Amino acid sequence: MTWSIIARDASGAFGVAVASKFFAVGAMCPHARSHIGALATQALLNPLFVDPAFAGMAAGQPPSEIISVLVAADEGRAHRQLHMIDKANRSAAYTGAACIDWCGHTAGDGFSVAGNMLAGPQVVVATADFYSEHAHLDFAERLMLALAAGEAAGGDKRGKQAAALRIHTLEDYCTLDLRVDDHDEPITELKRLYAKSLERYQPFTACLPTKARPAGLIDRQLIEAEVTRFHAARDAARDSALKKADL
Repeated sequence: MTWSIIARDASGAFGVAVASKFFAVGAMCPHARSHIGALATQALLNPLFVDPAFAGMAAGQPPSEIISVLVAADEGRAHRQLHMIDKANRSAAYTGAACIDWCGHTAGDGFSVAGNMLAGPQVVVATADFYSEHAHLDFAERLMLALAAGEAAGGDKRGKQAAALRIHTLEDYCTLDLRVDDHDEPITELKRLYAKSLERYQPFTACLPTKARPAGLIDRQLIEAEVTRFHAARDAARDSALKKADL
């Protein structure tokens, strides 16, 4: 009833983007932890997979071994779908035999895509292809637009309802967590929320405490200066991209 893409960016950040004809898919399907990995549990999801999966990845166990252990102990394994990626860019996926067609998964360099109850394999292929071909994009945009490419290829065969985007950078907290729980066009709404987050939320989070700067920015004038700098950098990057496109 869902498809998702999980990935590790070249920066070391982890992200998950997911869409489904199911209410609040972002509440229990997508998970990530800084410095450890990312995963999505789908179909008749099992939230009890999450903690042991991250514990295994934190201990250095290969995702393929972690999945084997988890599904072997689960009597509902035939109805589960699970995929994950760790800090070494190792990914693995499992699609149970009772998951509803179309169902399946694929993987590439630094990412994994999995889905069930889809219009066809083209949904997973389109999502993976877009992500592979657009490494120049901002990580969050790359994930979100890869999801949109999957939707354009057919998406969830039952229709649309919810979508979510979650990003963990190298700090020990989630830096972006966007959810659309119930909407006629959830991915379009996710894009709108992402654009809204760029106005002040994302530049503000750049001012929060970090390992390198434990107090963060607390001078409001400096915070406003950071917001201005953030937008100037994005404008410069956009102008540079447009110039390259004209060459």
